Amino acid sequence: MSTHTETAIKTTYFSIIGNTALALIKGLTGYFGNSYALIADAIESTTDIFSSTLVLFGLKYSSRPADENHPYGHGRAEPLITFLVVGFLITSATIIAYESIMNIGTPHDLPKPYTLIVLGAIIVWKEISFRLVMKKSKETNSSSLKADAWHHRSDAITSVAAFVGISIALFFGKGYESADDWAALMASGFILYNSYLIFRPALGEIMDEHLYDDLVIEIRKVSLTSKGIIGTEKCYVRKAGMKYHVDLHAIVDANITVKEGHDLAHQLSDTLRRELPQLGHILVHIEPNS
Repeated sequence: MSTHTETAIKTTYFSIIGNTALALIKGLTGYFGNSYALIADAIESTTDIFSSTLVLFGLKYSSRPADENHPYGHGRAEPLITFLVVGFLITSATIIAYESIMNIGTPHDLPKPYTLIVLGAIIVWKEISFRLVMKKSKETNSSSLKADAWHHRSDAITSVAAFVGISIALFFGKGYESADDWAALMASGFILYNSYLIFRPALGEIMDEHLYDDLVIEIRKVSLTSKGIIGTEKCYVRKAGMKYHVDLHAIVDANITVKEGHDLAHQLSDTLRRELPQLGHILVHIEPNS
């Protein structure tokens, strides 16, 4: 198992433990503090536990080595898991929206003031969690870990909405109890928007969409440092899991032998893999310079 995979798995365990603790804290505080926005927040944290567990499974499965049936490895499992995570987000947003609408027209008591203290602490913690997990997702090139990071950010957003709603309800008093529910309804909209932001890159990965211009530039630059490589032509990159697979056309002297061209292609592959460790399979096609 690679270092990147181990880092991603450890980060996912961090998410699971954190979301479990927060789901309990939010649920209990919301129930005893008369805040549906906090209960809605707890619902989202509960779905986050399951989605993080899916991410963990996806990371472990996608890290399996290539075999006879999967010559390019199992990296495609990661964006598929990301789709499932998005499904959990959409489901939680739908539940929150439905329950919020039902509660808006139902008379209930004002939230307790101490719910604001709990929410304040949760907002800080979730933002820290988002930044930490997002940093790790960039280090490991993991799309599912990025989805997990956005779960933390969407959780922070729902908590901010709950904080605003409860503050309005407490400040204006009787008659404004539903501000808490309106806040939960608005938060569901933010969750749906974040779902799209997570879904779109994962879809591009599955469809082999060209999204890696910066990496292509690096590949071309490194290629010119390899012995016998005069230039490069076509360069296609596709992502699978945490690795980038490359199809590269390299230009060499037209007068060398087939054996020499074959050796240069292998040297180029070794150079690219050494200088750019995030690369997976590298297919080099030799082109003559004439």
